Amino acid sequence: MALKEKKQPVREDNSIRNEFIHRFKTSPFIFIGTIVILVIVIVAFVFVPAIVPSAGGLNVNLRFGAYDKTPINYVPNGYFAQVRENIARYRQNSVDNNNYQYLLYQIWREAFEETVIHTGILGEVKKAGYTPPAETVDREVAQLPEFFEDGRFSISRYRSLDNTTRMALWRQVQDSIVKERYTNDITNLRISSLEKDFIGSLALPKRSFDMAAFSFSDYPETEVTAFAEGNASLFRVTHFSVITIGSSEADAQKILDSIKDGTTTFEDAAHTHSLDSYAERGGDMGIKMAFELSTEIPEAEQREGVIQTAKGAYSPIVKVPLGWAFFRAEEASYPADTADSALLEKIRGYMLNFERGRIEDWLINEAQGLIALIKETDFDSALLEKQREKRSFGPLALNYGGNNLYYNGYSLFTALASFSVSELSYADTNENFWQEAFFTPLNAPSNPLVLGDSVAVLYPKEEITEDESAVDTIKTMYSSYWLSYISNRRLRSYFLENDKLEDQFYEAFSKYVLPVE
Repeated sequence: MALKEKKQPVREDNSIRNEFIHRFKTSPFIFIGTIVILVIVIVAFVFVPAIVPSAGGLNVNLRFGAYDKTPINYVPNGYFAQVRENIARYRQNSVDNNNYQYLLYQIWREAFEETVIHTGILGEVKKAGYTPPAETVDREVAQLPEFFEDGRFSISRYRSLDNTTRMALWRQVQDSIVKERYTNDITNLRISSLEKDFIGSLALPKRSFDMAAFSFSDYPETEVTAFAEGNASLFRVTHFSVITIGSSEADAQKILDSIKDGTTTFEDAAHTHSLDSYAERGGDMGIKMAFELSTEIPEAEQREGVIQTAKGAYSPIVKVPLGWAFFRAEEASYPADTADSALLEKIRGYMLNFERGRIEDWLINEAQGLIALIKETDFDSALLEKQREKRSFGPLALNYGGNNLYYNGYSLFTALASFSVSELSYADTNENFWQEAFFTPLNAPSNPLVLGDSVAVLYPKEEITEDESAVDTIKTMYSSYWLSYISNRRLRSYFLENDKLEDQFYEAFSKYVLPVE
């Protein structure tokens, strides 16, 4: 389609200018983003093909899938190819021998996804019956920098292109206008002042805290020892070697018989036949406590029978997860010596995995003692007497989930993680934490809180209920940027997670791209 050379009426020029000014004032971030996108499109379709060579050897039409039955094909100089070339050019400095194939996959996958979104948007707009006026497309084509000479549009440069290239360029610009209109309609959302006020109110109140914590590592050895003595059977010390056979119980019995009659040794049979991780060590399992054998021998009665095996004797064949196994007792089992620090640590590990409630109860009781002392004296004095270290953090708004958002360098919703307090690592999604943090009165201790591997007591010491600057910043951020950002993410998800998408990317990439590259 030829570019119209006649001048447009002044009235139309003014209306276009007024519309641009209106868009900028209404949504400056979206307007600027649109201009950036248009520049990227121009670079992708006009400059990049001349600079970046096509993917090595891929000069045919290759199918990577379809969207709503429209093929997603890699065609030389097509949208997919040009976007891929643009991304590759942008990332060319990131290539090294260690990450080449991974980066190659990322480039092609990103180009594929952009092509899916591109195809989906054009299809949606086509179904809606919208086509941009030819005059609008002509005006946008006339703004492309390759047609300018001495700061003005050059009709001779425009006409120097052959008809096929000129028409392809015209269609590409038409598609970019369609996409811009579609994304503007989706992302340029109007919101009420009540909604803005609600979002702004999330910035307040902010509280600052002192905190004391009791770690699971504080659980005393005397308590671990008492538990070990009360559950001695769990912590009997054993030393076995094992052979595990996967084929059948009968085959396991044959191998056991050959060991007993001296045809082969236990160690040689383990190296030759055993399937488990101990085979390379001749079957030697090392020192294990009774409770550790539960993963090796799940059935309790059979496990107890193995543990009772006399030194040098062989156990009966028992069912195990990998098949069938028999054991040789290198030593008779014996009670754990709780004076042995290594064994005591194993028992503590058992308690952390299977008796956490017992440890939590002890720590909560200690925290309750601290709370009582705080009420009698003050926070700092109580910590000194209980030999607890004070942690401080804040100011912090009620930020469930730990969203750490920034706008122009200003933190909107500060996350707990930003305060680098290790005991708070698990608190972002802990409802009890937020309940205690914001409903405990100021200058009073909270109830004990279980936070990961610790029990904490919070002490709210300051509250900010008025901060007009913070509220206004969040309202501006939400209406001019964040809402648009979320809308764009959902727009991408709509096309990339839609049942209309036939995603054959991995198969095509493995078949067409990797052999060539």
